[in-house]
Amino acid sequence: MKTETLWRNATSVLAGALLLAGCSDEKPTEAEKVAAASVPGAPSQGAADATAKGAPASNVTEKSDLIEFVYAYPKDAAQIAELANALDGDRAAKREALIAAAQRDKAAAEKGGFPYRVHSHRQNWQRVTSTPRFLSLSAEIDSYAGGAHGMQSFDTLIWDRNRRRQMKPLDLFISSEAFDAAIRDPFCAGIKRAKAAKGILADEAPDSPFAKCPPASAQTIWLGSSDGRYLDRMTIAIGPYEVGPYAEGSYKINVPVTGALVKAVKQEFARDFLPIN
Repeated sequence: MKTETLWRNATSVLAGALLLAGCSDEKPTEAEKVAAASVPGAPSQGAADATAKGAPASNVTEKSDLIEFVYAYPKDAAQIAELANALDGDRAAKREALIAAAQRDKAAAEKGGFPYRVHSHRQNWQRVTSTPRFLSLSAEIDSYAGGAHGMQSFDTLIWDRNRRRQMKPLDLFISSEAFDAAIRDPFCAGIKRAKAAKGILADEAPDSPFAKCPPASAQTIWLGSSDGRYLDRMTIAIGPYEVGPYAEGSYKINVPVTGALVKAVKQEFARDFLPIN
């Protein structure tokens, strides 16, 4: 009876995923077809992997008088059943939160007698690199909640094929403190160069909120590879307001993978990194 109940619940999850796809005129992804694969009585993990193997990239788009919603991820992620299911869950949660906020603000606008501005969330996951062990993804997110302007933010994830689990790049390092200490100088220098390229002098006034270089660990870390074998590239994405006013926009700072940085990597992952000469 317990197995039957779990299977019925999993079927309900799948039905919800199909409904979401239907709302956006998108066909269900292959990953959604195996959404119930992790419960007793469901197909084995091998069967789920086989089903997801040929899955195409996912791109769900929805537009109405209330919201504009876009959520996409590449086929590299769609073809890993557990990862695709996790991203589908994140997509559903982001859509639900967007609708809830939009409905609340629209009701307030109608009550106050002022126009409602369509709320939006656009999130596009892309492959940074794929090595024998890791799939590294980056996401750029544009959102708007009816204010003076929209907002840009970033996200990141690493899929560990050996352990079949989702991680953040910082999880590969001993600690955030060790990570920051290893890259602080090139990271802070990179910010100054990026500002100079925009014709902006770094603000070093003592009372300025942007006088200090922020910790890299508090930003979004993207790990890449030049040869498809080792992690030897890194970019730190910095959103608006982090190192300057909104008008400056965002920054993407390339930081070298040095020997000092690799020393800050946890021992179990050190062999997957390759420092520059």
